[in-house]
Amino acid sequence: MESWPWPSGGAWLLVAARALLQLLRADLRLGRPWLRRTTLQPLISRTTMGAGSKELPSSLVTPLSTPPLVDHPRSCDSGFGNATAKKLDAMGFTVLATVLDLNSPGALELRACCSSRLQLLQMDLTKPADISRVLEFTKVHTASTGLWGLVNNAGQNIFVADAELCPVATFRTCMEVNFFGALEMTKGLLPLLRRSSGRIVTVSSPAGDMPFPCLAAYGTSKAALALLMGNFSCELLPWGVKVSIIQPACFKTESVKDVHQWEERKQQLLATLPQELLQAYGEDYIEHLNGQFLHSLSQALPDLSPVVDAITDALLAPRRRYYPGHGLGLIYFIHYYLPEGLRQRFLQSFFISPYVPRALQAGQPGLTSARDIAQDQGPRLDPSPTAQ
Repeated sequence: MESWPWPSGGAWLLVAARALLQLLRADLRLGRPWLRRTTLQPLISRTTMGAGSKELPSSLVTPLSTPPLVDHPRSCDSGFGNATAKKLDAMGFTVLATVLDLNSPGALELRACCSSRLQLLQMDLTKPADISRVLEFTKVHTASTGLWGLVNNAGQNIFVADAELCPVATFRTCMEVNFFGALEMTKGLLPLLRRSSGRIVTVSSPAGDMPFPCLAAYGTSKAALALLMGNFSCELLPWGVKVSIIQPACFKTESVKDVHQWEERKQQLLATLPQELLQAYGEDYIEHLNGQFLHSLSQALPDLSPVVDAITDALLAPRRRYYPGHGLGLIYFIHYYLPEGLRQRFLQSFFISPYVPRALQAGQPGLTSARDIAQDQGPRLDPSPTAQ
């Protein structure tokens, strides 16, 4: 009897990876619900109360019938913070929402559409004086009611480029906002949270769990943040404080939609890049990375409610981790269960398709050919949707 010609060895892995990639593309493009039901993407339970959040500073939230909630790092000027602050206020919480600018469109919108329970506080996470002022205000404001929760929602990414191309100052800036800002706010409010056995909710990123191309500075800061929250989760268990981490997919927040901002940053990188690096990589290499990145952002999910719901759930009936957004279950499955070589090829193919630096292109003297490099990296997956 003739045997079935099954693939063998590495061919199996390549077939499986290609199939998974096609499923992920279908999920992201068509919104199919199958991937959202994976074990790593649990359904978020709906609750009757919520918590506030923001985009660059910090916000605080206080329920009417339970101790207050504090939300911080990103300001409530826009994005997840703005949407969460509205929901929390509508559910009866007293919200202390930090914003970068008290006169920004988002801040004015919150004043107009929310109740008098919501208070806006100006804060820049990179300024210790602002943080101290907000912490002191929170302690005084919650003296009689207590503090129920803190939402760390800081997130800043500056350049889209290889780690070698990013100035060291970029890494420091991302750490200052994404990591140290959350650390200062959390430590400053822990005495109140321990007293109420409250909640700490932190918005991190999958870029902190896996090496997405060209996001080294951002991903490193988010990895540090997730590890810190893991420590807090263990250390605060005896006090009854619950710690949750939100790992959202890419959603269309204001910063994601601001194409002009990303173009300005690309020009800034090109203008400040050392000549040696510019010659080695080439301007077309950086143009390619940014073009692919912007295309990926164009596929971002427009409905912010899955993240808002996750934050709300974490404040009221917390789980350890949340993964709101299409496709994340499959991405994490590939990251944890496929061999390292295929994991790397998947991220390169899915997020930003590979592009050979100028010095490695055919015809350049003194370096290994691009073909040899591609062969060393192993089999390629099909091109990502960002390359099409």
